[in-house]
Amino acid sequence: MAKNSIISKTLATAFVVLTLSAIGGIITMIILYEEEISTQNPTPRPTIGTTTTGPPPVMRLPKTLIPHSYKVFLQPHLYTRIIEVENVTSPNQTMSFTGNSTVYFDCIESTQTIYLHSLDLTITGEAVVRNTLTDDRINVLKVIHQKDQSNFLEIQLEKALEAGETHSLFLAFTGQIYTVDALYASTYQEGDPASEGDTNTLRYLAATNMEPTHARKLFPCFDEPEMKAVFNVTVIHRRNTVALGNEKMLVTNIIDDEWQYTTFNPTPKMSTYLFAVTVSEFTSSASSPHGRVEIKTYARPEAMEAGHADFAASITGKILTFLEDYLGIDYQLRSLDQIALPDLPPAAMENWGLVTYQEGALLYEEGVSSQLHKRMIATIIAHELSHQWFGNLVTMKWWNQIWLNEGFATYMSYIAVDHVAPSLQVTVLGLINELHRAFEEDSLVSSHPLSLPEEEIQTYDEIIQLFDDITYLKGALVVRMLHDFVGDRIFRNGIKMYLSDFKHKNVEQNDLWKSIQKAVDEDAGHIDIAKVMSTWTEQTGFPIITINTTNGEIYQKQFLFNDSVESSNWWYIPIRVMSNISEPSIILLTSKDPVKKNELISKKGEWILANVNCTGYFKVNYNLENWERLLTQMETDLNRIPLFNRGQLIDDAFNLARAKSVDVTLALNSTRFLRNETEYLPWESAMKNLKYFVQMFDRTEVYGPMQLYKEHEFTVVGGKEGKGFLLAFFTYYIIKTFNKVLLHIFHKTVVKCLFLQAYLRQQVTVLYNSLRNYTDKSEIPEDHALQSLQVLAVEVACRAGLPECIEMASKWFSIWMNNGTNFIHPNLRYSVYCHAVAAGGRVEWEFAWNKFLNSSNFSEKHQLQFGLSCTNKIWLLNRYLEYTLDPEKIRPLETDTTINYIAKNVAGQALAWNFLRAHWDYFRQFGGPSMIQGVTGRFSKQFELEELERFASDYELGGSASAVTRAIEQTKVNIEWVNEYKDTILEWFERETSS
Repeated sequence: MAKNSIISKTLATAFVVLTLSAIGGIITMIILYEEEISTQNPTPRPTIGTTTTGPPPVMRLPKTLIPHSYKVFLQPHLYTRIIEVENVTSPNQTMSFTGNSTVYFDCIESTQTIYLHSLDLTITGEAVVRNTLTDDRINVLKVIHQKDQSNFLEIQLEKALEAGETHSLFLAFTGQIYTVDALYASTYQEGDPASEGDTNTLRYLAATNMEPTHARKLFPCFDEPEMKAVFNVTVIHRRNTVALGNEKMLVTNIIDDEWQYTTFNPTPKMSTYLFAVTVSEFTSSASSPHGRVEIKTYARPEAMEAGHADFAASITGKILTFLEDYLGIDYQLRSLDQIALPDLPPAAMENWGLVTYQEGALLYEEGVSSQLHKRMIATIIAHELSHQWFGNLVTMKWWNQIWLNEGFATYMSYIAVDHVAPSLQVTVLGLINELHRAFEEDSLVSSHPLSLPEEEIQTYDEIIQLFDDITYLKGALVVRMLHDFVGDRIFRNGIKMYLSDFKHKNVEQNDLWKSIQKAVDEDAGHIDIAKVMSTWTEQTGFPIITINTTNGEIYQKQFLFNDSVESSNWWYIPIRVMSNISEPSIILLTSKDPVKKNELISKKGEWILANVNCTGYFKVNYNLENWERLLTQMETDLNRIPLFNRGQLIDDAFNLARAKSVDVTLALNSTRFLRNETEYLPWESAMKNLKYFVQMFDRTEVYGPMQLYKEHEFTVVGGKEGKGFLLAFFTYYIIKTFNKVLLHIFHKTVVKCLFLQAYLRQQVTVLYNSLRNYTDKSEIPEDHALQSLQVLAVEVACRAGLPECIEMASKWFSIWMNNGTNFIHPNLRYSVYCHAVAAGGRVEWEFAWNKFLNSSNFSEKHQLQFGLSCTNKIWLLNRYLEYTLDPEKIRPLETDTTINYIAKNVAGQALAWNFLRAHWDYFRQFGGPSMIQGVTGRFSKQFELEELERFASDYELGGSASAVTRAIEQTKVNIEWVNEYKDTILEWFERETSS
């Protein structure tokens, strides 16, 4: 499953804009922060009564019965269209389904009770249990639905089932069609409504989303990953609709004037979370090129006719072929369908044979979707196809080791796309960003290991919280480190043995280590894989290694933002090192105690660089002399330092400063070379890290006067006075006269913001001008790395107040508004929409809102969705927030993105936090952890910490509990850091911009 947040974060433009969205925001505020807080008290959450008993001591199914196959009949009663005809009563939409299932299971131990899972299903008729050999029926005494988190359906029998026997259980049932999981309904428009309120163009479809534990809401089943079985499925659906399942259709026949049925071939042996069906009026593309597998892509008829699925159809077969060759095992089914759904909680889901995607993760519209969106689509397709091996063919035994699925799928997606579409440069442009994101989350005490004790992950909330950046990104990066450490040949041989030996089985991580170990041993190697790798998967966090190049001493400790926390964790660390006079080589750090390495001594004054190309999942600190040599090298001849490391040196320096391991001025000094940098990665790293500085300092006790200062163009930089000089000066005079303390705060904050803005303007001007031949004509370079660099240059320049950038954005947006033709290149729309809306008022905002409502293109909608959040008008931001409660305006699964975009705007952060709390019971269904992370990113004040702690204690957090815990820890770290470093940072910016 691709994380939902990955869609926005994978888009390079979106990441860049979010990274920089706060810069310069201090001079856009309108009201006092404390006033905003005091006037927007969140409404109390409703009291929720307890309706279930506490969970039983054991939440897992007993291993007395093991299923081997199911026969499942399902009939969704949903209408795909409801046409209103005058003087005729239209049918009411029916959000229910009926069905029956027969599960065949082997008895391993004698038992008189059958336990399986069922949630929100009504069992109709009798439960029928039979001995499949004799056909004898075993009487059922009682059927009990456990009213707790186990979701057990307990069937008590008159006599015991004996070990060695095979039995069947038949159950008929009814259930409800949901909104976001299990069997759920989704809607879309086909054509244009004839008038306001016309619903004849509205279409419905039914689809499933089972991961992790929603199959029990569709039919009673043994709903655990290790309980694999073969599924024989028949779907009864309305005439003129298409039913899809995990396997290829076996037969479809008409029942009557209203109904038909479709039966599918038996699936491979698989886990219940991979079960999938859809019923829709969608059409498909011609089969993608593949010699053996029939690959079809399904989407809305209008999207198919317009060719929006063409890119996905063209690349899917290539990726599948590559993976078959790389992994040495053929894809196991004869067909592969992929379908673009208007609504899907994750970005995509790897159901075996029927991969489901959010529309934006599969559909690409030439001339409207950005080139960066194409890169995202390719990566997500590769992620889901990689799951056909890592997850579907070989599956983790329990959710505590879900990283074996998601970590491998994430890493393999980069390898696959780099091979089939090298021009997209997904590793160069994406992987290091993911490294930084993983580090950010893993630098907190509240992080978690990749592999947790099984007993700690039992309930749905505990399981769902594991679908985070640690599981996906750290998992991928640890696999990448292992790949680099053992070498390509051993890694591939080990993975092939892993997949071959455990085909159609369930595994633990030790099974992976044994397979890699076998490949190492066959190559006459001497690495103890389990010993090395268990330190990376069974402990929280990651190490920082500290190197003294004067004597070669090196030692490690856990890296944490909170420097007061003591940790005994240590790791086996493979370290690739080089210098300006030596080639890269690997050393292995096997102790927590300091050791001395000859390779780490600077004998001739040369610099030493560790973690070459960032293949290791750790950070590096050096003695000051070596830091200075490295930074000097980047300022004088930056190409001597590998590209990945230029970005990583910046990230390490800033994170070490946040952890108070180096002076903050060293981190800021690491950005000086950027004025000569023309590659994307170092710029992206710098802007991501400066984002933290801005978030910590773009709000103060007084910023009302600053908004006057900005709105009336009263600036002190360069001594230029604008048209609003008198009003701004009068405000300044009043403050000076009546509150000298207030003046001190005002002066230091304004200067700090202006110097930061001026410094960024200094650094980005050369870069922006080097790309103006493209940007001014709304064109893009051919090279994908240059495209990403252009997007970043535009965003930094506009945020830093570079006049020519702001003029460019306003000009192109104005042309679109005036003549109706959008000449803005899709790659540039995030930045152009944002800055044009920020510079404008209600007219610009409502123009963008109407375009958002009427767009059916994912890329365009998300660019507009972000642009709308950039307004500085509080009343418009409040209106936008209110729209998130109306599914007709903003789809429920888009609410988390909207809330987070608004929170990135310094004018909207407090609004978003209050609004989220006031409507938490609604929002927590649609990405609660993501919203918690987004709205609390700026928290650095004691009263914000207290509010967050009250939120944790007073609200039902469910699957968002871990996110809230992390937010509390990060806020405490922020408060301490701001108090210690704010004056030092101000002095540095003053010094740099005055020279």
